[in-house]
This record gives sequence, structure tokens and C-alpha cells, in this order.
Amino acid sequence: MDIDKTPGLGEFLRTRRARVTPEQAGLPLTTGRRRTTGLRREEVALLAGVSIEYYRRLEQGKQHRPGPAVLEAVAQVLRLDEDERRHLFELAKAPRDVTEPGTAPPRVLRPDVLRMLEIVEPCPAYVLSRANDLLAANTRGLRLLPGIEEWPGPRRNTARYTFLHPAARGLYGNWEDVASATVAHLRAAAGRYPDAPDVTGVVGELIVKSEEFATLWQRYEVRNRTNGRKYFTHPATGTMTLSYEAYEVARTDGHRLIVYQAEPGSLDHDAMLLLGHADASCVHRE
Repeated sequence: MDIDKTPGLGEFLRTRRARVTPEQAGLPLTTGRRRTTGLRREEVALLAGVSIEYYRRLEQGKQHRPGPAVLEAVAQVLRLDEDERRHLFELAKAPRDVTEPGTAPPRVLRPDVLRMLEIVEPCPAYVLSRANDLLAANTRGLRLLPGIEEWPGPRRNTARYTFLHPAARGLYGNWEDVASATVAHLRAAAGRYPDAPDVTGVVGELIVKSEEFATLWQRYEVRNRTNGRKYFTHPATGTMTLSYEAYEVARTDGHRLIVYQAEPGSLDHDAMLLLGHADASCVHRE
């Protein structure tokens, strides 16, 4: 094995190259049938201003530490968005973040973080790890995902829940969007934390157990989930639409605080309140 080979970089570049047409790249129209879907390697190299051999090695993951100017040029040719561009740079440098390779980050949360789950009440909220493990939740946050409390603490994971829990498809009115965004987030995490056992573990399990996950994983979509909207058909509240925001937890290795909300006085807000009891405000941990 080539010690300079960068895992995932070639696959990412090939999938991005395949989705850009020559017309989109500003290349002249040609007659005849093209064997390649999207741009050819030599076309990307030409447009990015690098040699064909250099780009070939880059796509094979064998070009050690490519310069930022080259990566930026390739990103522009492949029409990468902000999340995809960040993913490209992370793959190219194969970073090893806070934790050492082969280890998982601590799952114990600081008291201040746990207190935040109480402060944001009555909004549903929970803390996820970089691999989407559910580390803690307030009352409404846990009840937002019906049935997940039946799983043992270490198994509670929102990606696993989305694809493997029987309640998830009925819960999410936009399940396809949620599923796609979940996979795209895990792709981004895999690029940021290469060889992280917690990330590779859940990805490997879902590839084996869910054909839909495996199909979405092959698309190589990359997206950091920071905010959005989810449409719920909840057994305890009925239909409701909630927006959410994701906040990175300081001094952790990828933990995120997810907070859901609805416009006060709206029917969605009333439905959200039904997730909890007036006298209940507690934090659930593993």
C-alpha cells in the first residue's frame, strides 16, 4: 500500500467529476458519444491548470499534501459548495484531530453542557457525538424520537434510529430528506476524522443493515448539518413542523447541541409542548 495514499480523496473527486457536464465547465460542445459521465480527468486538469499526471495522482490519493491553490482550483472546476470544499481540504491533508487514531472521544459531558439542556426548555434538545450518538437529552428531546429510549444508552444513535428503527419512517414526514442529510453529515465526519472507530463503526453497521443507507453512501454527498426543518407525525402530538439549530460544543471532539423550536403561539409550538409534562424537566444520559 502506498503510504502517501489519502483514503477517500479519489472516490470523492471521481463522484464530483462525474456530476459536472462539459457545458457547465465551459468546454466547447463536441460531436460523438462520450464514454465518461461528466468531466474527464484531463479536462479537470486542463481547467485547474495542473498536469494530467498531477491530477491523476491527486485522484488516486497519491499526491502528498497538495497545495491550497491547487485544491481551490480543483474545487472551482468541480463546482464544489462550501461543505464539499471543506471536505476536499480535510481529505487532502488527512487530519488527525484531538483524538489519536484508533480512539473515540470521551462521551461524558461537562455539567455546564448538561445544564444547557435544561435552560432551553421547553424546546426539545439533545447532544450528539460526531458519529450521531445520543449522549444526553432533555425530556422533550428524548420523547421527540419515540422508541429510542427502549434502546440501551450506547446504542442510541440518530443515524441508526433513522435507518433501522421501525418508528422513524412514520415519524419523519420528510424521511428521504432526513436520511440523505444524515448520510451526508456522516460523510463529512468521516473526512474530518479519518479512521475514527466511532464513525466507521456506525457507517459499517448501516451499510450492512440498510440498503438505502448503502445507496446514499455511494453518492458521496457531503453536508454539515447546522440548521433546517423537520416535519413530524408524532404519536403523542400529531403533526408538527420544527426548525432546528446545531451548535458545536466547545472543547469536545465534534459534539453538537441540537435545539428544536417553533413559533410561540403557533399550533406547532402547542404540539411541541405536548412532548413534556408541566412538572417534568430532567436530563436523560446514557
